[in-house]
Amino acid sequence: MSEDFNYTDERFADVQMLRYRLKGFEELTARQKAMIYYLSEATLCGRDITFDQYGKYNLLIRRTLEAVYETYSGQRDSDGFKALGTYLKRVWFSNGIHHHYGSEKFVPAFSPDFLHDALRQTDPALLPIPDGGTVRSLCDLIFPVLFDPGVLPKRVNKKDGEDLVKTSACNFYEGVDQREVEAFYAALKAQSDEEAPSFGLNSTLVKRDGRLEEVVWKADGRYGPAIRQIIKWLKKAEDVAENLQQKKVIGLLIDYYHTGDLHTFDRYSIEWLKAQDGLIDFINGFIEVYGDPLGLKGSWEGIVEYKDMEATRRTQTISGNAQWFEDHSPVDPRFRKPVVKGVTAHVVCAAMLGGEEYPSTAIGINLPNADWIRARYGSKSVTIANLTEAYNQAARGNGFQEEFAIDEEVRSWIETYGPQCDDLHTDLHECLGHGSGQLLSGVDPDALKAYGSTIEEARADLFGLYFIADPKMVELGLLQDAHAYRAQYYTYMQNGMMTQLVRIHPGCQIEEAHMRNRALISRWAMDMDPAAVEMVDRDGKAYIRINDYEALRRVFATQLAEIQRIKSEGDYDAARRLVERYAVEVDPRLHKQVLARYQKLNIAPYKGFINPRLNPVFDGEGNVIDVLVDYHESYEHQMLRYSKSYSFL
Repeated sequence: MSEDFNYTDERFADVQMLRYRLKGFEELTARQKAMIYYLSEATLCGRDITFDQYGKYNLLIRRTLEAVYETYSGQRDSDGFKALGTYLKRVWFSNGIHHHYGSEKFVPAFSPDFLHDALRQTDPALLPIPDGGTVRSLCDLIFPVLFDPGVLPKRVNKKDGEDLVKTSACNFYEGVDQREVEAFYAALKAQSDEEAPSFGLNSTLVKRDGRLEEVVWKADGRYGPAIRQIIKWLKKAEDVAENLQQKKVIGLLIDYYHTGDLHTFDRYSIEWLKAQDGLIDFINGFIEVYGDPLGLKGSWEGIVEYKDMEATRRTQTISGNAQWFEDHSPVDPRFRKPVVKGVTAHVVCAAMLGGEEYPSTAIGINLPNADWIRARYGSKSVTIANLTEAYNQAARGNGFQEEFAIDEEVRSWIETYGPQCDDLHTDLHECLGHGSGQLLSGVDPDALKAYGSTIEEARADLFGLYFIADPKMVELGLLQDAHAYRAQYYTYMQNGMMTQLVRIHPGCQIEEAHMRNRALISRWAMDMDPAAVEMVDRDGKAYIRINDYEALRRVFATQLAEIQRIKSEGDYDAARRLVERYAVEVDPRLHKQVLARYQKLNIAPYKGFINPRLNPVFDGEGNVIDVLVDYHESYEHQMLRYSKSYSFL
């Protein structure tokens, strides 16, 4: 690796683009590199699916703006064109016209007149004009979506009391309302046993001639052209798999993509859990349900990864003691798993990101999501080390803690133990938190409805917060100082109460599930024990002050017990009360202050990644004999290349 590798790259709007290194990639065998390359191509082929799932007009708008951006003959340094360029970069980043985190629709800084004039100068053959249409009809179709703030204002709306299906712009439903959706899937569950699949995960629910039916996402169904391309590359990866189990996993995924059968997806998930021996792993499919306000439909995502064997020793220590953690959890014994099965965890390097995982991505993943599979077969967790490394490198010397931490002692704890505790909390969250606990017999896994994602993330976070302060961390060699956890407690409360507000536009509520979870925990904690943790004012600036770290841990224990009870019993009313009370509203005065303090620091509140470019080297028979990694592609070039090379819908 060149010593001049630069983690940070272009910045626009509220986003800073980063690069990540493929540590140790050059040491892999040619066969392993080939497998990563093929899986990476399969990962990139699903890009258009995510765009379409995030909004029915996203692909039309993206392609229209790309055509203008590439061929515009006017003044490219004009305010209008520069604004269009920034807007297009935001569309690329968010896989659509709504903010990737806050879910609100972007407001273009260019005018309708500017875009209309630019489109008139664009070759119609380059525009995505529907059959039989004209440039004028294209404008009539997309201009209200772009410029009218009242049209499709939120991708995912979770406002209590509203029809979440009708008021969300995500493209999972057609002609149906929330009541109809909930009744449709409740009927399916009522006819199923305890091994029921995740109904609705891979389909669009539509109403046709007064009847509700599912349009399944599969090779010969919706999204078929993209799925067939994914299958093509998965077959190539199958041929160079490291072992028979990997080959079996890929074969089941291909079968699932052909049939759309959710029972096959469950079989694939179970076999994926068993795939432990190889160095390479991947996620490819309709997985997480955060993009659906009802938490049913899976957004398409892809990630290719390979193990960091040295760092994996940390997660293996945690997973190897999973039963101890479960037995010592502060929750009601009724809600604990008597026997923890199949908990495995690895630290990995990401090699390619796609779909919902690109450009903004998770740093830890725990799958599968089906509760019955977790209970019977376990779960697999990964912490993505090279992405965390990039975040940490980008944060060096940015002045954040100097501005927001209350004193030098706290800053010293954070500087010394912050990165280590962040990684450990992520490991505990993903490896054990999501896999802990159990539902009571007969409880619907979707009983918490729109609040389910927030409660689940709170459950995993609280598990990590409680145990990171346990003496077991030092005993296992995961921390060297028994008080190191204070760094995590402080930064968590600081973020949940204050600094994450930089991601919210003035006048808006908190919508995203992870943000709601952090607000819920921190605000509830301050309410439960104001003597242990409080917000204080110094010279007109707000700071978090933790007066009693041990008392705060007891608060987290109480919270975890209640959150697990809500999950285990499916207590919708309690979930609703907690989330609506603590996790939604924003204090406008505190919000204004946080925004002003951030502005002085000139820190972008969001980060995302530019993928490395993987260039295969072939022998005379077309076999991949090496893969060369190129880190120099610009964000703009990568996005335009992806739009040309991986547009199948």
